[in-house]
Amino acid sequence: MSLKARLQSREILIAPGVYDGLTATLAADAGFEALYLSGAAVAYTRLGRPDIGLTSVTEMAETMGLVRDRVDLPVIIDADTGFGNALNAQRTMRLYERAGANALQVEDQTFPKRCGHLKDKSLIPVGEMAGKIAAMADARASDETLIVARTDAVAVEGFDAAMARAEAYVTAGADVLFIEAPRSGGELKAVADHFGDRLPLLANMVEGGETPIKGASDLEALGFSIVIFPGGIVRALAKTAEDYYASLKAHGSNRPFADRMHDFNGLNDRLGTDAMLAAGKSYEDDGA
Repeated sequence: MSLKARLQSREILIAPGVYDGLTATLAADAGFEALYLSGAAVAYTRLGRPDIGLTSVTEMAETMGLVRDRVDLPVIIDADTGFGNALNAQRTMRLYERAGANALQVEDQTFPKRCGHLKDKSLIPVGEMAGKIAAMADARASDETLIVARTDAVAVEGFDAAMARAEAYVTAGADVLFIEAPRSGGELKAVADHFGDRLPLLANMVEGGETPIKGASDLEALGFSIVIFPGGIVRALAKTAEDYYASLKAHGSNRPFADRMHDFNGLNDRLGTDAMLAAGKSYEDDGA
């Protein structure tokens, strides 16, 4: 089922954040129906840097290709600001689509952007953002590739301005609407009440962010169609890595940490190593 078709269902779609082939594989094995390739998570892991616009379009497209080589699930990919003006946004669409993306999330911040839950963001004019959305729609090869329009206006211009911007982005051709960082359950409800019957709505759950954390069932009841948890996997792995390195430094051995990690065979089981080796052997010349 395509992502576009799946979003016709009233059941909310949970898209966990991933940042490489391994996390995509583990998320797929856990039973999720779609994935979110987070620009923040790629910045955190590939660059060891915060989400402040340092990740490039080519790094993201390359990562998308690696994820697509590993899993078949629909992938929503972070396109930041489109990495420039409308022409840059069109190139981003083409690069991401060729790499296997099913939906592109584009936002109305200035370039370089920053995480939607950081302070001191700035926005481009409404008309410029609407133009990017229209340009991306013109550039896509398939109508099945969705455009997720995100506004960061709540923190910059206020909630009413964010709603007005969202209205303009729907008119410009957005397929999915994402109003970033509502500050209360009331604001989440207002978004759903106003737009929920018109197009799919996306909610972003960031631990420690501006939006109160709600479960998928609560967001579904409000009228949201997608919930993403973009950086949660990195925060979980970073905490585990800190504990692992501290244990190794203290003990000079992995034995005290063994119950919190896969052994060699356990990881290879999850990677499908035996199946891949068998597949490779099936292509070998038998000398006949």
